[in-house]
Amino acid sequence: MEQYAHALADFVRAHQAWAAPIVFLLAFGESLAFISLLIPAWGALVAIGALIGASGISFYPVWIAGGIGAALGDWVSYWFGYRYKEQVAQMWPLSRYPELLPKGEAFVRSWGVPSIFIGRFFGPLRASVPLAAGIFEMPYWSFQAANFISALVWSAALLLFGDVIAKIMEWIWRVI
Repeated sequence: MEQYAHALADFVRAHQAWAAPIVFLLAFGESLAFISLLIPAWGALVAIGALIGASGISFYPVWIAGGIGAALGDWVSYWFGYRYKEQVAQMWPLSRYPELLPKGEAFVRSWGVPSIFIGRFFGPLRASVPLAAGIFEMPYWSFQAANFISALVWSAALLLFGDVIAKIMEWIWRVI
């Protein structure tokens, strides 16, 4: 996975105009219940965040693209849970991880709407919380409010984390 993140970061460095569309797709995949279990994209998002300060890529379009991609991924996951209910647990790749959906369900039952915001920041929950919210028919607009706000915060956190790491590394190299 590390090679994948480096390859994407190298591509974005060479083709900066593609930064926002790539971040959109990565965030969408990372937030889509079925894809996020197979290809974790957070490392690539952090690596691209490191390029923002180092290469002059504009933060705001990339941040918004990441936020919208993440929100749409959770939106599709919510719809999938709403539409297919408990049948989701028998579908691949969730059928390979039988413990994920019950954990997400318990989390949503315990925390309600805040579970959408909190769950976005925890890898295994990120895949199952929107599905569980759909299965339990969490009120649509409550879900979407938490979804879009948390997606923008999550996108900013990952990209800024990468930017801060790049600045620290740059400082260390100057000091050494």
